[in-house]
Amino acid sequence: MELKLMSSAKRGAKFEVSDHVFAREFNEGLVHQVVTSYMAGGRSGSKRQKNRSDVRGGGIKPFRQKGSGRARAGTIRSPLWRGGGVTFAARPQDHSKKVNKKMYRAAMQCILSELVRQERLVLVKTFEVEQPKTRLMQEKLDSYGLENVLIVTVLEEDDSGNLVNEADRNLCLAARNLHRVEIIDADEVDPVSLVKYEKVVMTEAAVKRIQEKLGN
Repeated sequence: MELKLMSSAKRGAKFEVSDHVFAREFNEGLVHQVVTSYMAGGRSGSKRQKNRSDVRGGGIKPFRQKGSGRARAGTIRSPLWRGGGVTFAARPQDHSKKVNKKMYRAAMQCILSELVRQERLVLVKTFEVEQPKTRLMQEKLDSYGLENVLIVTVLEEDDSGNLVNEADRNLCLAARNLHRVEIIDADEVDPVSLVKYEKVVMTEAAVKRIQEKLGN
């Protein structure tokens, strides 16, 4: 299929994309399963509280069993006592849910196809700013009529994760003060980001990279 390519130099140009990736029938149940699984995998699950066996002290019976007039107690670290343990203490746990690669690719194809049908996907040849200034970034977004947007492009990074290309650095620096704008690499695009923003801008290079990943 062909999608309209928006460009300041030439408007109305067409870009050929894969029907398998951008024209798939929407499967709501599958998309919901993959999105919830992705969000669950992001939970740290590191919350931990101390129960009565974890709290320090309380090794001796605080007072004798009978004759004191008080309720019997075996340790001062009981959950009933101040400074005691928690009755149902939280423990670290893994919240992730398994989703196989075939399901994940299919869900991503469904989301991308639905973005096309809802006219939320904007294709551009390149997306760059001359200097790392928020004003220039805002002007460029205004020229496309964009406000709440995810920009998917191909970022060149070295082994340490630093951006190699100056154009990529300018783009990321210019967008970091705009709280409703996010720059993401095509290899790191995820289902939650795609459904989160009102518009998704993709460069030609990003579309080709995504089609290589999701084409099979």
